[in-house]
Amino acid sequence: MNENNETLSRGFTLMGLFTHDKASGFFFGVISAVFFMAMIANGVMIFLINIDPHLHTPMYFLLSHLSLIDTLYISTIVPKMLVDYLMGERTISFIACTAQCFLYMGFMGAEFFLLGLMAYDRYVAICNPLRYPVLICWRVCWMILASSWFGGALDSFLLTPITMSLPFCASHQINHFFCEAPTMLRLACGDKTTYETVMYVCCVAMLLIPFSVVTASYTRILITVHQMTSAEGRKKAFATCSSHMIVVTLFYGAALYTYMLPQSYHTPIKDKVFSAFYTILTPLLNPLIYSLRNRDVMGALKRVVARC
Repeated sequence: MNENNETLSRGFTLMGLFTHDKASGFFFGVISAVFFMAMIANGVMIFLINIDPHLHTPMYFLLSHLSLIDTLYISTIVPKMLVDYLMGERTISFIACTAQCFLYMGFMGAEFFLLGLMAYDRYVAICNPLRYPVLICWRVCWMILASSWFGGALDSFLLTPITMSLPFCASHQINHFFCEAPTMLRLACGDKTTYETVMYVCCVAMLLIPFSVVTASYTRILITVHQMTSAEGRKKAFATCSSHMIVVTLFYGAALYTYMLPQSYHTPIKDKVFSAFYTILTPLLNPLIYSLRNRDVMGALKRVVARC
């Protein structure tokens, strides 16, 4: 009880992604640029998909919500990190740390599910195009979206209370740039069995199952593409699928390292690098790979610019 009271009053100290050396200014500039580019790219995607009737299709509906999740996701972590660097302030209160942990796990969980279901959407569109209007109707789209948000919320409501209710009797210095659950666990003492059990179940449900759906869907897509008679069509499809798989592998791979690899394989530097992949880089790559390279999206952008 005394340890919990002390945590509530003292809060935590985030060691951050930057160290105040000569290279820190460069990294600050890069991450600032990535953040603003991600916000603009995702904002443009949401705007175009909502304003252009040509993009009112199930695929772009799901993409607009992926952009929304990415916008919320990166905004939960990066602004605090950038402001702390500028102000020379590294402290975070217990309540703010709990809120950050809750929000990032919710948005991350929603994206895990949504990416898996979007891969299934592409599988149906390419491998069973005649059945696509039946299998992926608007009712199914809303069910996909609702299940993604429900899965993310469930992850937050399960893991956040367990993580933040543990007694933090070790150092209150978090060697990370945000309040990530596995890092918080290293500061805690007491029985962690409940947390580890719930985390294992959540990882299987939210990481391994969606990643398996993505892998199976794109494997079937690649087989179908390989059987195409048009060489140019095969080339374009392979280029699209490979870029999608690279982004998805970065996202799921970094998360699998963070949440499923035994702690003996972790180091603070590795943890920060892998976390940066799925919290900072992925929200920028998603709109660039999935949407802004798309002919329909570029056409919508040209129509909007022409009307201005």
